[in-house]
Amino acid sequence: MIEYGQLTILTKLHDMAKYAYPALAQFPKSEKFAMVVDIKRCMNAVLERAIEASKKYHKKTTLQEMDVELMKLRHYLRLAHELGFLPPKKYEIWSGLVAEIGKMLGGWIKQVADNPPK
Repeated sequence: MIEYGQLTILTKLHDMAKYAYPALAQFPKSEKFAMVVDIKRCMNAVLERAIEASKKYHKKTTLQEMDVELMKLRHYLRLAHELGFLPPKKYEIWSGLVAEIGKMLGGWIKQVADNPPK
């Protein structure tokens, strides 16, 4: 069964994807098969790790992998903004969503570390 906090992070990931896809559609054509694909891959990997962690008994490694993918996503977003592909307002909103997910993930990792499986 998915706990309340895990359900919330899945909802936030879904909300982020709903925001991201229209923003990615506005990237220049030259980046549609490069940076856009990388960003989508990272978002999908974060979502996949969240689903896997919610279903696994041993979560620590999966949550660490999710954290790595989220860090990659942060860097891609910053680079897209610096290159002018992502307007300041969209960058601010999207990076805020990523930061919120990161805080939730940090809490989940701490919860797993404090309560290891028996």
